Amino acid sequence: MKRLAATVLSILFLALPALFGAVAQGQEQPRLRVDLDQLNPRVVTSTSTSLAVTGRVTNIGDRRISKLGVRLQLGTRLQTEQQIGDVLAGGKFKDLSATDFVDLEPDTLEPGQSAGLNLTVPLGQTAKLQFPRAGVYPLLVNVNGTPDFGGPERLAAVSLLMPVLGVPGKAPATRPPSPPSTSLLWPIANSTVHVVSSPLGGPLTLADERLAGELSPGGRLDSLVAAARAAEADTKVSSSLCLAIDPDLVATVDGMTRGYQVATGGGPVPGKGVDAAKNWLGQLKALVAGRCVVTLPFADADLTALTKVRAGDATDTALLASALGGAATIKNLLGIQPQDGVLWPGGALDSQTVEAIGKAGVKTLLTDSGKLQSDAPLSGGVSIEGTNLRAQPIDALTASALNGSGTTQNGLGAIAFRAGLGGQAAGQERSRLLIAPPRHWDLTGAELTTFLERMGDFYAAGLVKATPLPDLLGESPSGTASVNYEPKDLTAATSGDVTARMSQLDNETLGLSSAMTMDTTKRVNPADVIAPVRLALIRAASTSWNGADAGVVTGNARGDLEAIRSQVTVERPKQTIALASGASPLPVFITNSLPVTVKARIALKNNVGLRPTGDVQELTIVANGAANQLMPVEALRAGRFSVDVALTTPDGTRLGSDARFELTSTEYGAITIIITLTAAGALLLLSSRRIYRRIKDSRAHRAEETTPRVTEDAQV
Repeated sequence: MKRLAATVLSILFLALPALFGAVAQGQEQPRLRVDLDQLNPRVVTSTSTSLAVTGRVTNIGDRRISKLGVRLQLGTRLQTEQQIGDVLAGGKFKDLSATDFVDLEPDTLEPGQSAGLNLTVPLGQTAKLQFPRAGVYPLLVNVNGTPDFGGPERLAAVSLLMPVLGVPGKAPATRPPSPPSTSLLWPIANSTVHVVSSPLGGPLTLADERLAGELSPGGRLDSLVAAARAAEADTKVSSSLCLAIDPDLVATVDGMTRGYQVATGGGPVPGKGVDAAKNWLGQLKALVAGRCVVTLPFADADLTALTKVRAGDATDTALLASALGGAATIKNLLGIQPQDGVLWPGGALDSQTVEAIGKAGVKTLLTDSGKLQSDAPLSGGVSIEGTNLRAQPIDALTASALNGSGTTQNGLGAIAFRAGLGGQAAGQERSRLLIAPPRHWDLTGAELTTFLERMGDFYAAGLVKATPLPDLLGESPSGTASVNYEPKDLTAATSGDVTARMSQLDNETLGLSSAMTMDTTKRVNPADVIAPVRLALIRAASTSWNGADAGVVTGNARGDLEAIRSQVTVERPKQTIALASGASPLPVFITNSLPVTVKARIALKNNVGLRPTGDVQELTIVANGAANQLMPVEALRAGRFSVDVALTTPDGTRLGSDARFELTSTEYGAITIIITLTAAGALLLLSSRRIYRRIKDSRAHRAEETTPRVTEDAQV
């Protein structure tokens, strides 16, 4: 047994370091980061003579790295969608050729230091980097180095898709006989929820100045509009482009042009982006003139989440209808009518939501092909089973390729692959191609312009055919499909905690609006007063929140609701109220700063020393008016005490905040006196009865003691 124990301990002693070493190695953080600035050319043709890559390499580890070198590695031509996906995921591929390593300058980096990456390699029949024929190839930018206390190894790499339209030095390759009809969505949407509040007649308040930065020259939104306007010179690119616009963004920028505030810890301050908003909105109006436009849901809301918001016992269908009604906003503010009944929704759609969308007037959904389940590869439009809706599939492969950060190179490669460039397996190419980048696309203006220019090259080369989106949508459905979503889609969806809070706020808003009526002098619709809360609820379902806390997500809606009902409130008396008698009425002064008439009721809280003596009366307070109500009460005790006076709507929804009344009373109310006297009389009667019985019992006892005893002697 001793030998066995010693053997086991020896094995553990040798095995544990190896085991923990493997875990540590598996959890080791990256040591280098590669940021590519330029790749030229983006598409290889028969006239290409060289390939240049520029960028920077940064030491993001905790060790010095020396002997840094970079080279390009070319893989074999990609022939399946799975192979494309593996490259996009950074997977390994089989090398076809590679260049020699070139030293970086400097070739040694301390932690935090960077070095420029500048590599140019020749292309041609005698070059080390050779493309055998037209197709889509994986290209790896590979950086090797030697960290302190280690050996030479690959420390960073970037995988790219390289479309090859023609072999350098050879005759141009023949184009596919039937290029796919191709349309391109161009998203112009908010990157996040910016609006904190926007009350009726009040100032627009934004969370910060990020939106102003995106609208300014060189900002994200400015770059999207500028790149699309620059592409107008290419008629094929321009005709294939359809702008997908978030109505919440347009409405917010329009509000900024009239002045706005920015929320800070010390209170709101004037916003600085008024001129940027005016300029950008003018550029957008010029861009959309005569162009194809489709709408996004308001604030890019998760429509499935909105179908779960309940008002009372029923789903609040008006909330979903508002989220889908952005076409009117775009028409009013931009002067262009979006495509009728066409919607590009985000997030996962369940069957209940799809049905609700159809009932709300949507006719065509632009949706990821991966969310549609069909027996045949999806290319053209299909009918959604069990509905009157038509779905136009967005190619999931190109959408995934364009979702990378910093560059559109992989997107160009995926588009070329879908167009049938080089040896694809059957069913991998498409006859109809709807391309959609990320909804919150964030690339430099130069990168966006380059992408559209290369799309122009594709059109000119006949690789794809420029097709206006309305032409694709006008085709008859090619089959049927059902809506499909995966568990990962549901985990990314709006949480149940958020929809529960939204339902609570929706119910409170419903109770508040039910107490409002239009004032004949102000002529303001009550729906306009509560509209900011409704819009804030839709923004709470925005897909840009990305799993934020429910309280944060719904905080703006809660703030808007409180701001409205705080305008109908009980004025707190400036001095103590002396009740002249025990049954004096309590004077309650109510103000209504809203531009609508409001019905309300008064209630007492924490009223130990006071109680109402009559029925609670329903009050009507006119718009921007006041009402003085004498509330019949009765003092339950004399002295100084306080009560809280609250205000509610007729159905019990709270209005304003409670007002504390300080009171003094020297008399009891009549009812209290009667009750007190009655109680005192009863007490006196009971006490008298007890005294009488005690006296009676005492007399009887004394009588017994004075009665003469009859002795036996006397009897004798």
